[in-house]
Amino acid sequence: MTDVSGLSIGILGGTGDQGKGLARRFVLAGHTVLIGSRSAERAQQAAEPIGARGAGNAEVAAQADVVIVAVPWDGHKELLESLRSELSGKIVIDCVNPLGFDKQGAYALPVEEGSAAQQAAAVLPDSRVVAAFHHVSAVLLLDETVEKVDLDVLVLGEDREATDTVQALASVIPGVRGVYGGRLRNAHQVEAFTANLISINRRYKAHAGLRITDV
Repeated sequence: MTDVSGLSIGILGGTGDQGKGLARRFVLAGHTVLIGSRSAERAQQAAEPIGARGAGNAEVAAQADVVIVAVPWDGHKELLESLRSELSGKIVIDCVNPLGFDKQGAYALPVEEGSAAQQAAAVLPDSRVVAAFHHVSAVLLLDETVEKVDLDVLVLGEDREATDTVQALASVIPGVRGVYGGRLRNAHQVEAFTANLISINRRYKAHAGLRITDV
């Protein structure tokens, strides 16, 4: 397993539940965590209760060793375009799920590049884009009574060293295991499967995740 003990982690969109949940778990695992937002003040308000540090998105992107993108889909491309230079050379973990919602529930949205992760890779040609953390329940991540999260995280990317690093980062969260899931061209179905999980969770009033067998 790759040693990730000294890595600092930045989370763009860290004021949302998914971002805060991941930030909380990485802080508990001993990592320095920076939460980013368009408003540095809002970022700091979200960061203080969980032991992280808040700042503007550009500062977080420039300072963190690894950056997680956890922003709403409708602001995804614009934000990454604005941070291209700050994210150059870095591992960028994209966990954005392009979803729509109507009376029938959640459904996957078409993406011109194929997936949010592929869009990130197109926008950030000098970054090492990895897709991961799509199916982690924010409710479980934020719940102080949940010590272990029963979940496998699918990790996709083109760079073996980068995917190994992200697998190791996933595994610092108790109960979680990072599992390689293919190249970025396979990210679409991973992102889209979140709509199925939302349907499962609504029907069964659960916080379902994935486990990969025989690995």
